[in-house]
Amino acid sequence: MLLGRVDGTLVASRKEPRMEGLKLLVVRQLEADGSDGSGYVVAVDAVGAGVGEVVMYATGSSARQTAATDQKPCDAVIMAIVDTWELEGKAVYTK
Repeated sequence: MLLGRVDGTLVASRKEPRMEGLKLLVVRQLEADGSDGSGYVVAVDAVGAGVGEVVMYATGSSARQTAATDQKPCDAVIMAIVDTWELEGKAVYTK
C-alpha cells in the first residue's frame, strides 16, 4: 500500500467496457515525510475520494481486490481516505 494526494481527475470518453462507470483520479505519490513524490498514477476511486485528499492506494494485482475493481483491467485503486498520519510520534498530516 502507498500514500498519495489526489491532484486531479481524469475523464476518458472511450474505454474498455468493464471500466464504464468507474471514477478515475490522478494521484501523486507522497514520500514518508509527507512531501510530494515525483510520480503520478491514475487510480480507480473505490471510496469516494476528492481532489486534495490524502489517500491510501494499492497497485498491481492488489488493485483488483476491491468490490469496485474485481475482474477489471485496473492497475491502481484508492482504497482509503487518510484522516491522520503520524511518523515517529509527530503528525505528518491531519485532515
